[in-house]
Amino acid sequence: MSKIFIETVGCPKNQEDSEKIAGLLSAKEHEIVFCPDDADVIIVNTCGFIEDAKRESIETFFDFVPYRGDGKRLIITGCLTQRYPEELAEELPEADAILGVNDYEKLPDLITMMNHKGGKIITGEAESSRVYANGAPGILAAPRKALTPRHSSYLKIAEGCSNNCAYCAIPDIRGPYRSVPVERLLEEAGALASEGCKELILIAQDVTWYGKDLYGSFALPGLLSRLCASDGLEGIEWIRLLYCYEERVTEELIEVMASEKKILNYIDIPLQHVNGKLLRSMRRPSDSADIRKTILNLREAMPDIIIRTTFITGLPGETEQEFEELYDFIRETRFDRLGVFAYSPEEGTKAALMPGQAGKQVSEERRDIIMRLQRQISLEKNSEFIGSVLDVIVDELEDDGPDNDCVYIGRSRGDAPEIDGSVIFSARPGAGLNPYDTIGNIVKVRITDAMDYDLVGEMV
Repeated sequence: MSKIFIETVGCPKNQEDSEKIAGLLSAKEHEIVFCPDDADVIIVNTCGFIEDAKRESIETFFDFVPYRGDGKRLIITGCLTQRYPEELAEELPEADAILGVNDYEKLPDLITMMNHKGGKIITGEAESSRVYANGAPGILAAPRKALTPRHSSYLKIAEGCSNNCAYCAIPDIRGPYRSVPVERLLEEAGALASEGCKELILIAQDVTWYGKDLYGSFALPGLLSRLCASDGLEGIEWIRLLYCYEERVTEELIEVMASEKKILNYIDIPLQHVNGKLLRSMRRPSDSADIRKTILNLREAMPDIIIRTTFITGLPGETEQEFEELYDFIRETRFDRLGVFAYSPEEGTKAALMPGQAGKQVSEERRDIIMRLQRQISLEKNSEFIGSVLDVIVDELEDDGPDNDCVYIGRSRGDAPEIDGSVIFSARPGAGLNPYDTIGNIVKVRITDAMDYDLVGEMV
């Protein structure tokens, strides 16, 4: 059997895919390793969402090309290969196999055939020297194998997307929305809890669409209630929501969030813009009044809620006046967490063919203007925490000094991993404790200083 190293590019949904790939391969007695030098097979799981992600995926692939040879194989998979299999087959002769997102289950047999046959292999098409996999959309049902510290884990509640926003290629890459049955999610959450998960992060292209295809109605509130009440999930202390669409942040969902102790007062709502004309052209059902009302409802129900959002600058047809409308809205609303994408026209999307393309330079200049505004807002909001004591989940030990003081990096309830800021704090472990024993725990930290996006403190 082979030793496998997996490198993931892109969003948390890709990370969850990689853990299921690792579980599939482990079940077939392949060994997952955490250093490419030790691997017989290197798998690069790519992202193909926007231009920057595509570029990063290709650059990452070439980072691993020097490892190939002397029996080492290099496989490229994920969203980018699902979207451009033939093009990548021509442009990346270094790849021993190319697999799309709907064919992960073929990996164990594929690697076994590589071991037996040597060289590049043929599957499916007799004239092909590699794999052009493009199976029908499904949901990968596989055991998970941790590739990151297990105290914080993603739970993908659905695959694909049916929103069909004009700027987005995800429905073409991942297919229509397919919810994972509640029973399977409870089982998977229980397995994660048994492995030490304290923070469960629900993800999908749109978590608020959950259940519509299976149960005939939007069922996220019910799923959350089941997760909070189920036996075997007592060890999970935090439940976090990512990727909620504003039009389905209902009174019922807000009530569940406000009443259930485990559900963090944190929500990620990718709004993309606030101008009604642009939202309609992008096939987003929200308008400015809806957005403002939802934010008001969230803040009234949970005064301490952390609201994260993303926007796109340079959408087709965005005038200077409409950009100023977005800027003023952000300045007035003062989001706790905010990211901005400079619009890039994606092949196959309706927006790519629309008139009024602003161009890369204008899109990036507008992005930078908003991020400068948000940096100031974030610093002001972070400064309000100085002197307070926060619950912090400990992610890593940064330094253990000779005087027994340690420096840790963790996150507050308001910080999602790899997306938001960190809490950097000092602590002195108790007598006889290994400094690493603190990792994965939720501790109390008094905040002593604030930076643009991070907080500084000391463990109480």
